[in-house]
Amino acid sequence: MPELTSDDVLAQLQPIFEEALNEPGITVNRGSNAYNTRNWDSMAHIALIEMVEAHFKVRFALGELQDLKEVGDLVDLIMEKSAKG
Repeated sequence: MPELTSDDVLAQLQPIFEEALNEPGITVNRGSNAYNTRNWDSMAHIALIEMVEAHFKVRFALGELQDLKEVGDLVDLIMEKSAKG
């Protein structure tokens, strides 16, 4: 399987964010975070993490989640976990 690029991961995250935030057509980028993205509250955050784990077939440790500040951090973590298999 070809290695994921950050652009691939970001593209795959778009529909997940649309569904979890109930914001069809929303565009997220590496700098998006809960403070600058509409409807991203604590409940949406839990849904996002669950959906991301299911989609990318990865599991996040609590410590890893606490270090995530913006979408770019999530993209990097997904790429790191996907590379490890």
